[in-house]
Formats: sequence, C-alpha cells, structure tokens
Amino acid sequence: MIVETQQARFESLDLDCGETLRDVEVAYETYGQLNEDRSNAVLIEHAFTGDAHVAGVDHEGKPGWWANMVGPGKAFDTDHYFVICSNVLGGCRGTTGPASINPATGRPWGLRFPGITISDMVRLQKMLIDRLGIERLLTVTGGSMGGMQALEWAVAYPDSIESCIPIATTARHSAQQIAFNETGRQAIMADPDFAGGDFYGGPPPARGLAVARMVGHITYMSDESMREKFGRRLRNRDQVSFGFDIDFEVESYLRYRGAQFVGRFDANSYLYITKAMDYFDLTAGFPSLAASLERATCRFLVLSFTSDWLYPSYQSQEIVNALRARNHDVTYCELSPNYGHDAFLVDVGEQTEIIRGFLARCLRERRQAGVRA
Repeated sequence: MIVETQQARFESLDLDCGETLRDVEVAYETYGQLNEDRSNAVLIEHAFTGDAHVAGVDHEGKPGWWANMVGPGKAFDTDHYFVICSNVLGGCRGTTGPASINPATGRPWGLRFPGITISDMVRLQKMLIDRLGIERLLTVTGGSMGGMQALEWAVAYPDSIESCIPIATTARHSAQQIAFNETGRQAIMADPDFAGGDFYGGPPPARGLAVARMVGHITYMSDESMREKFGRRLRNRDQVSFGFDIDFEVESYLRYRGAQFVGRFDANSYLYITKAMDYFDLTAGFPSLAASLERATCRFLVLSFTSDWLYPSYQSQEIVNALRARNHDVTYCELSPNYGHDAFLVDVGEQTEIIRGFLARCLRERRQAGVRA
C-alpha cells in the first residue's frame, strides 16, 4: 500500500532548555484502523536516523524502515492494531528541526535552533497523540533511540500507555557511547563546508557527514557479521594497491553507506539528535534507576541481543533489574542473532513471535478490564 505522510502543526512547544519553540510541525504516518473504543493504538518510535515512514511504501516505492515488522500478519499486525509513527523533533524528514525556517528570521535555523532532549521529543509526540483523540496507547515501542523514547513515555506519561517494549536500548549512554557520537559530531564540524552550521543554500558538509555515518555504521554491526559479509576480501582487484584508494570490500561498503546517507540526512540534525541521546538519563533527579521507574504503571517487554556491542545486553538487564526491584510486570528476552545492533531491524523472526504474543495478551486483558468496568 502507498502511505501518505501527514502533517500536524502546533502553536508552541516548551523545551527543557528553557526556550519555547513556535510553529512546530510534526510529520507522521498511520497504518490500520483505530477501533471504536480507541484501545488498539500502537506508537512506534524510530531510531536515530529513521523517520515516520515505518511501513508500507511511499510514492517513490521506498519501503518503510521496519516494513518486515509492521503490516498485516506481522508483529505489529495492522489488521488488529492502529500504528502511528512520527518523525522526531530536530529531525529532517518533515518535523521541525535545524533545517526548518525560523519564523523570526525567515532563514533556516542552523545552529540557532535550541538544544533539544529526548523528553522534548516525547512531549511533542504526546501532543500529537492527544490531537488524534487517543487517551491511552496499547504500547509504545522502538529500538535504540526509539527505546529511549519508549522508556521516557513510561516515566513521563504513566497513565497514557498500557505497555512498553524497549528494544536494544539503554536508560543512559555510557562514556563509550557518548564518545562515538562526539567523534561523528567532530567529523561534521571539521568539514570546511560546515560553515558554522549555515551551509543551507551552498554545499553541505558531505565529507564530514559521510565519515560520521561510517563510524556509526561500524557500531551497528558485530565483528562476526562483518567477518561473514566482508572478511578481508579485496574489491575488484587481485592484490593490494599500496595506496589509499579502495582495496577491501568493507572500505567500499562504508564509503557507499556514507555517500548514501549524505543525500537523505541533514548534518545539523545529526548534531542535535546525537546530543539529545547523550543527554538522556532516566536516573536524572532520582537516587536510582529503580526510583525513576517507580512512576511507571505499564507492563514491559524488554529485548536485547547478545551480539549488540553498541547497546550491550547488560544495559537492558539494568532496566529489567530496576523494574523488578519495584515489582513491575516485566518480561525480558535476550536473543542471539549475529547481526549486532542492527539485529532489531534485520533479524525479526523471534522478535515477531515474542511481540505478537505480548501484544495479544495486552489487548485481551485491556478489553477484559473494560468489560469489568
């Protein structure tokens, strides 16, 4: 099916940095039908470089980034659930971000865009869900940065969600995770075309952004998956060049991924969103992670992957242990595909069965509770 991206506009949004953003736009897509009692709504949060196009195909024939998980008969079965996905605040795919026009100046915001957080992103999503007339979501889910947003929903709006499915994520970045993001940011800002963030109308900092993407993409794969996919195979040659052109297939792959990324993503959005991820700390203002999660009232399904070294399983286990310390209803599954962090996007067989059963239980019990009420 061809999916139409929709737009919602809000007069203002108060941000954690203390500023108020005016004339905020949100790009979002929906799939399936909202049932009569509005009990089947599912909010899917995208990861760092994703967007609202989670399923179906767009007018250019491009499939959604999680099309193998969202649709009829899939994990998030659109024959049963009403699925919503929006582009995050600070993004560059239809939602207000640094490439948007600043209404006060008539020019792109650039680095004059205010600093944003994960909670700002979720606050804007809550405004969208309210506008859609949905009082309580059946679940909020997402992988990586999407999982951070799902956790923020559980703590910030506990009465608004029935369940939460954080996948391959963390309650706060480690020093190593911040370091990878900072390396990407520095690559972008060191590009001569960056121009202090005011590159709109001229050449973008393509080289820096491509390098940032290359660094990021390495972290998404596991050592085993890279060995299987590339090994030390040479690219279109019988021996090494003894130069700095492409020798190895893995070099060719990373350069391709970097160049492809430049065509679809804004360098300033890269800076703002990675910084929001680094700022995210669910324990902020609380004595412990368990104390911060005490506000949550929903049931949880937490998924992690043994081969994921970007968001290793111990970070998901910390979330699970904190939830259990407060006697929350939580199910934890550690899966073992060898794809690394990308496993939540690529290897969906086990995920599908686990999530399908979990959602069916949530919907069934919600309906039973409604009948009793």
